[in-house]
Amino acid sequence: MTEPATRRREPTTADVARRAGVAKATAARALGGYGSVSPEVRERVTAAAQALGYRPNELARSMGTGRSRTIGLVVGDIENGYFGLATRAISEVAHAAGYEVVLVNTAERHADEADAVRLLLDKRVDGLVVVPAASFDAEHLRAACATGRPVVLLDRRRDDVPALSVSVDVVPAVRELTGALLAAGHRRIAYLTSLEPEFDHPDLELVSSPIADRLLGMRQAFTAAGVPLAPDLALFGAHSPAATAALVDRALEGPDPATAVVSSDAVIALDVLTRLRERGEDLPGRLSFASFDDAPWAPLVDPAVTAVQQPIQQVGAECARLLLEQIRTPGAGPDPGAAPVARSFPARVVHRASIGPGPGARR
Repeated sequence: MTEPATRRREPTTADVARRAGVAKATAARALGGYGSVSPEVRERVTAAAQALGYRPNELARSMGTGRSRTIGLVVGDIENGYFGLATRAISEVAHAAGYEVVLVNTAERHADEADAVRLLLDKRVDGLVVVPAASFDAEHLRAACATGRPVVLLDRRRDDVPALSVSVDVVPAVRELTGALLAAGHRRIAYLTSLEPEFDHPDLELVSSPIADRLLGMRQAFTAAGVPLAPDLALFGAHSPAATAALVDRALEGPDPATAVVSSDAVIALDVLTRLRERGEDLPGRLSFASFDDAPWAPLVDPAVTAVQQPIQQVGAECARLLLEQIRTPGAGPDPGAAPVARSFPARVVHRASIGPGPGARR
C-alpha cells in the first residue's frame, strides 16, 4: 500500500528572517512593504524569500497593513460579452496598480448579489465594484459604504446609495435609433430584455437604470414624432433561448404585431435572430431588427445588424480608476450626505442594413 505523500511545509516569515539574518519583525516589514527597512536589508530579505519559495499569507498581511490589495467585482451575467469587456478593463487597470480582482457572478439575482457583497467584505477586499441587480432593497450596498470601504456602481445608477456610479449615456442614441425606425414607417416596435419588471405600473418602473433610460429615449422619439408608444411591446424575461423565442412569437403574432424588434444585448440578439430564421421571417423586408451592444458578428451577418455601440470598456476602466483613487485617498469618495455622483460615456448608433421600410412607409 502506497503511503500518502507528506505535505511540504510552507516557508514562514521566521524562516525567511533566519536565512536573511534579520529579526522576524524586520522580515515582516520588508515582505509586507510597510514600515522602515533599509534597501540593503530589503534586498537580503527578498533574496531569502525567493530562495525558500516563500509565499506571503495574504490574510495575515491584510490584518497587519489594513489592505488586502484586492477589489471585489460583482456582475450580473459574466456570459454577456458586455460585462466580459467591463471585467477585462477593470482587471487591467487593477493589475497595473498592483491589485487583484475577485469576481462574483450573480445571474442578476438580488439575493445572490447581497450574499456576494457580504462575502467579499468578509474577505477584506479594499473596495467593491457592483452591478446592482435590482432597484429595490439597497441595504447591502449602503452597509458596504458604511464600512468605509469605497463602492463604485457599474452600468446602473442608484440614487439611494452614497457611491459613485459610471454608466453609458444611451438616451440620445436610443432616441436616434427609434427615430430611424419611426422614419422608416414603423409604429409597433418591440423591445426585449432579460430583466424582469418589479412593478406593474403604467410608467414601467424597471429593474435597472439602463432599461429605464432606453425606454425614456424611445418615449422621447415617439413623442417627437407624435406617435403613441405601445407599452405592451416592452417584453421582459428573455433570459434563455426558449424564453426569448416565446417573446418573439408573442411580439409577432396577434391582430397588431410588431414590425420591428430591438434586443437589449448581443446575447438576446442571437436568440432573436435564431427564432426569426426558424419562423422564416424576411429581414429587413417584412421585419426590421436592431440591437444594443455592437457585437463583433453584427456587421458579418446578412443583413448586417444596426446596433447601439456602448463604450463599456471605458466605463469599466473608469470604475477601476475611481475605486483605486478612493482606496489610496480616504475621503476622496462622495460625501455620505450628498447626492451620489454619476459619470457617463456616450453611446452611438452604428447604422447598417437590418432596418427596412415599415407599414407606414409602404402605405
